[in-house]
Amino acid sequence: MSTTPAPSTPTPTSTGSSPRRALVVGASRGLGLVLVDELTRRGWHVVATARETRGDLRELAGAREGRLALETLEMTSVDELAALRERLAGTRLDLLFVNAAIDRGDLPISEVPTEMFTEVMVTNALSPLRTLEALRELVVPGGTVAVMSSDQGSISLNTEGGYELYKASKAALNQLMRSYAARYADDGLTKLLIDPGHNRTRLGGPGAPLDPRESVPAVVDVLEAEAEAGAEAGAGAPGLRFLDRHGEPVPW
Repeated sequence: MSTTPAPSTPTPTSTGSSPRRALVVGASRGLGLVLVDELTRRGWHVVATARETRGDLRELAGAREGRLALETLEMTSVDELAALRERLAGTRLDLLFVNAAIDRGDLPISEVPTEMFTEVMVTNALSPLRTLEALRELVVPGGTVAVMSSDQGSISLNTEGGYELYKASKAALNQLMRSYAARYADDGLTKLLIDPGHNRTRLGGPGAPLDPRESVPAVVDVLEAEAEAGAEAGAGAPGLRFLDRHGEPVPW
């Protein structure tokens, strides 16, 4: 259910008379929360989802004066995805961004329990694609669908080993996104996998080199550049691109 009413008085952005609109799935903390903060700070109107809309996310919604609406969603639930799609009927989005990942430690694959393997793959690979399938029709022509990936999902960059299950889940995500992009090659939407770098979050750990408050604004720069290009062309860029926070290609 919606816990914060949708914005009723749009404010202009720097590129036009009406605000850009985004849906960010997985925004309770970490990169998702900072992404929502940065988008709304720049004038976007955002719907953000979390399993429980409380804490920092709710506090941010209160500070954003109608630019941030909250929705509850357990992304791994097909029924909850369908219910969210019904609640958002009629919403038009410039950006659909899916941010979700879990990590269950640095075990060699021979020691990973089947239940753990299933949990990580369902959360990190299957559920983001189910989310895109459920919500993609809300995105306007020339809009963008994006998923938070990682260079840990790059097969060619995996030269040191470690974190085998997490890497496999991100590689699976990237492969599924390629299939998705091929299936919807003519839908007029830009399709992106985003590598935000190794950030100091609960997932990335306290020793990570990047501060999300510094890396996420660069990610939003990339997303805004894509939004502007799509709006001007009236259609998204062809194919699927795997980009880092600077907009540079990440090796597959």
